[in-house]
Amino acid sequence: MNPAVPPPGPGPGSAFLLAQIGAHAAMRFAERIGTLDLTPPQTGLLRAVAAAPGQSQQALAAVLGTPPSRLVALVDQLDERGLVERRRNPADRRLHALHITPAGEKLLARIAEVGREHDDAMCAALDDGERATLRALLGRIADEQGLTPGVHPGYRHA
Repeated sequence: MNPAVPPPGPGPGSAFLLAQIGAHAAMRFAERIGTLDLTPPQTGLLRAVAAAPGQSQQALAAVLGTPPSRLVALVDQLDERGLVERRRNPADRRLHALHITPAGEKLLARIAEVGREHDDAMCAALDDGERATLRALLGRIADEQGLTPGVHPGYRHA
């Protein structure tokens, strides 16, 4: 049998297709965001800091579901590039509050452009109505599975 020809039968299930497309989409996003000298985890952290300025590293680690030691390394990388900064938390000086810098805000705008380009490329086969339906259906599945909106579950294994 030719390996390029799928076996006869009903074809892959929905979960397989979601996993296949998800893995492909994650790989393509990593390639696209790599042109900005970023990794997907760095991108996610930058977005999280911008969305909730002043959060502690511990709080962000909990929200993202990533080990605190991994988050510290990511913050270090973004801090070294001048994209985020640590400030002492005025309520608890043992904690660092994370804030996005003007350079980080500028890069975040470019990340948003890359994200839109990525979404357009991944959904090129769909018209606007189909895209809206797909988003709604995927949102329902994500809700039912208990996923945190806007947080990639891969952070839990970072």
